[in-house]
Amino acid sequence: MTPDELRTFCLDLNDATEEFPFDQGTSVFKVAGKVFALSALDAVPLRVNLKCDPDEAVRLRGEHPAIIPGWHMNKRHWNTVTVGELPDRMVRELVEDSYDLVVAGLPKAVRLRLDRS
Repeated sequence: MTPDELRTFCLDLNDATEEFPFDQGTSVFKVAGKVFALSALDAVPLRVNLKCDPDEAVRLRGEHPAIIPGWHMNKRHWNTVTVGELPDRMVRELVEDSYDLVVAGLPKAVRLRLDRS
């Protein structure tokens, strides 16, 4: 998966936006104002921070050396994924899982609006 493919996939999720609150090199992808992915898209290797269920995060880290505790994030809830070391399909699933976790934590009215979009 290339940086452009990662960006496009994140932005194709319902109501997703890209912001640069830290610097112009760090893309922060949000849904309804809440972060679901962060990546320095020009970094080599390409990595992305993704939200994850705490038990699932530990399991994934144990099974995949390309998945480590979230860099500069709450390590209980975030993983850092080295994109090129995992199948693209798995990266897409991890991005979707992160997005879904964030959406699940949004107020009901916002979730309903997203469902209708």
